[in-house]
Amino acid sequence: MVTHPDQQRAFAEAVVRQLRNAGFTALWAGGCVRDLLLGKPPKDYDVATDARPEQVRAVFGNRRTLSVGESFGVIVVLAPDRDAGQIEVATFRTDGQYSDGRRPDSVIFSTPEMDAQRRDFTINGMFYDPLERRVLDYVGGERDLGSGIVRAIGDPHARMTEDKLRMLRAVRFTATFDFQLDLKTAESVKEMASQLTTVSAERIGQEVRRMLVDPHRHRAMQLCVELELLPQVFPELKPIQSRPELWQSTLHKLRLLQTPSFSLAFAVLYDRLHECDTECRDSLAAVTAAGQRLRLSNQELDATLWLLKHRRSLRSAATQSLARLKRTLSEPGGEELLSLLRVQDLAEGHDPNDSLFCEEFLRVTPLAELNPPPLITGDDLKRLGLAPGPQFKRLLDTLRDAQLNGELASHEAALSHAKQLIDVPRDCVES
Repeated sequence: MVTHPDQQRAFAEAVVRQLRNAGFTALWAGGCVRDLLLGKPPKDYDVATDARPEQVRAVFGNRRTLSVGESFGVIVVLAPDRDAGQIEVATFRTDGQYSDGRRPDSVIFSTPEMDAQRRDFTINGMFYDPLERRVLDYVGGERDLGSGIVRAIGDPHARMTEDKLRMLRAVRFTATFDFQLDLKTAESVKEMASQLTTVSAERIGQEVRRMLVDPHRHRAMQLCVELELLPQVFPELKPIQSRPELWQSTLHKLRLLQTPSFSLAFAVLYDRLHECDTECRDSLAAVTAAGQRLRLSNQELDATLWLLKHRRSLRSAATQSLARLKRTLSEPGGEELLSLLRVQDLAEGHDPNDSLFCEEFLRVTPLAELNPPPLITGDDLKRLGLAPGPQFKRLLDTLRDAQLNGELASHEAALSHAKQLIDVPRDCVES
C-alpha cells in the first residue's frame, strides 16, 4: 500500500491530538523526528504515549487498531483514509534484559525521559510535539545531529549487547547521513563485531539491502572493514579486501553507481572475486552462498548471478553480431549490465568505447527492433512436422538470430527458411 506523505503526516498529527484530547501525553518519536530536523520527509511516523495499549485501543476503537505487539506496548492505528496509511503507537517504556539479543524479556511502562534512555542512538532518541511545534530531547540528540555524530545512548556496549544488529545500524546511519561515528561507540562495535553472527540472517540481510542501495554504499562497506564487521557479513570478500588495489577498485565502483538496484550493487561488490587466488575464483558459488546465507529472494539472487555470468558479454560490442548484442541488451538485466560495464571501465581503467557504443546503440534502436516479436514459433515448427527436441530449440534460436540480424523480415520468409533447415531423422517427425 502506497501512502501519501502529506496525508500520513496529517494523520500522525491527528493521532497525537486525539490522544491528547483523551487526557494522555502523546509525541512523535524516533526516526521521524530525526528526519524532520534534517529537513528530510519522514518515511513513516511513530507516536509514543503514556496511554497503555488497552487505552490506545479504547481511544481509537478495536476496528481501527491492530494489536501487533501489545506485550511491548505497541498498537497500530489505521487511518480512515487508506492513503494516510497507519501509525504505530507505543507506550513509553523501560526495557528489561535482552536474553535473545533482540527483544527485551520484559517491559515496564514509564515516562518519556526513561523511554528515551532505552533507544539506540541519540539522533533516534528525540521526541517532537507536533501541536506545539517543539523538540523534547533528553539524550543530546539535537546536539549530535547538528554536529553530524552517531552516538549510542548511554553505555554503547550495553546498547549493542541489547540488540547486536545495532552494530550494523551504527554503520548504516553513519554512512547514510555522511556523519562520523562516535569513538566510544565505534570501539564497542569493533570489540563486539564477532557477535554479529548471533543476529538472524534475515535482519542482517535487511540492513545490507538498505546500505547497498544508498548513495553512500561505498562508505558503509569501508566502515564495515574498519569496524571488523565485513568478515561477519561478507566472509567471501576476504580475498578482495586483503588486496588493497582490488578493494579500492570495488569501493570506487560502488561510489560510481547511480540509483542501482540491490542486485546490481551486490554484483559490483563481488565483481572482482574471480581475480583472487585459485580457490576463490568461483565467484558465482560465493555469491550463491552469500545470497542463501542472507536469505535473499530468488529474484534478487538470480538477477545478481545473471549480471556476474554476463559481466564480459558487452565487451567488443562493436564487433558482435546484431543478434548477440540485441539478445543481451533486451534481457531484463540488460541496462544494469551496461551500468556494470560503465563502472568497470571507469574504475578499472578500461577503454570506454564498449559502453559508449552500447549507449548509442540503445539510443538509436527502437524497442520494436531491439526485441521484436518472433517471426516464427514452436507451433509453426510442429505444423511443419518437427517434433519437440534438441533440434527444435536449436532451429528456433537460429531463426531468431536471423531475424535479429535483419536477415529475415516476415513470417513467410521465416517459414521458408525453416523448411530449408529442417533435416531430421524419421523417428523425430510426427506421423
